[in-house]
Amino acid sequence: MNEKDLILDGHKLLWHQDRVKDMLMGWKVAPITIDCALTTACSYKCVYCYGQLQKHEGYNLSKDTIMSFLDDAAEIGVKGMSFVSDGESAHSPHLYEAILRGKKNGMDMALGTNGFALKDERLEDILPALTYIRYNISSCKPKEYARIHGVDEKAFYKVVDTIKESVKIKKQRELDVTIGLQMVLLPDYASEILPLAWFGRDIGADYLVIKHCSDDETGALGVPYGKYDGLVDILQEAENKSTENYVVKAKWSKILSGGKRNYDQCLAVPLMLQMSGSGLVAPCGFLFNDKYKDKFHIGNIAEKRFKDIWKSDRYWEVMDYLSSEKFNAHTDCGTLCLQHKANEFLWDLKQGKINLQPPTGKPPMHINFI
Repeated sequence: MNEKDLILDGHKLLWHQDRVKDMLMGWKVAPITIDCALTTACSYKCVYCYGQLQKHEGYNLSKDTIMSFLDDAAEIGVKGMSFVSDGESAHSPHLYEAILRGKKNGMDMALGTNGFALKDERLEDILPALTYIRYNISSCKPKEYARIHGVDEKAFYKVVDTIKESVKIKKQRELDVTIGLQMVLLPDYASEILPLAWFGRDIGADYLVIKHCSDDETGALGVPYGKYDGLVDILQEAENKSTENYVVKAKWSKILSGGKRNYDQCLAVPLMLQMSGSGLVAPCGFLFNDKYKDKFHIGNIAEKRFKDIWKSDRYWEVMDYLSSEKFNAHTDCGTLCLQHKANEFLWDLKQGKINLQPPTGKPPMHINFI
């Protein structure tokens, strides 16, 4: 396993050119990937959490609603479903069945989790059905972990045990699932980088990805993007801990971007949709907040079938608006969103700066998670 296989700082649209071409031609395309949660509940209070800025009303999603959503997503052509959004999906009693249902429907399934609410006894069931499981952990020191994630120190030890159990099951059953760790990096926590890089290698994870912290368009979280420049040496040292079986990767293109973007509109959302754990369908996590309701909220899967929301005039009106000159990605967006790398690529494609060329080499891992 190496960095090129994983593509932890980039996108995989070159391997989905048919859908890219259809979208640029104005066809109504299904998302390749949907990032969503099954609940908005979370027992953590991470200092960097964007969820505090996403407040809106919604529903506790029932089993029937979740299963219908997964059936609809597969029916319209969604290829990858990742349970990563504005809530901890392990708090939903339907998580385990949802992973199995999505896999049965033919979609690649993934889970991002803090691991605390995950039931270790269900790992045997879900790991064979997952393309990857990613544990969000920003320190391997109990006291610092508790401070950064807003929990009791006891949570750290439970999470470590769960990661170890995941690694054990993967090895014993020779599973293809990738077990990753993710550190959300704020400059003040630079001292956690190297210990976490060692920790990931020692515990048997497949990778550690170190990412920036996102902020909204007003800078509400106060992320000091200028300070990331001073972390280059320590991040490079962390990456040097990579081995043949373990990758440490910093998301350089975002960490060193200063929170800026070089595209004017958002083109990637039809290919990379996000959904709230409340059931809200909106273009992306930045737009979940009720203050964006009139312009950007599309529908709720607890009120209407997802395939009908996707077919609706409202859905495509919002998509068209985001790609039009009426929308300004420099002022109307938060910083360094999920769709950022895909937007850079699609913008250059639309502007004629690049052309679509057949990809070379073997396809990357996790190809349906853009």
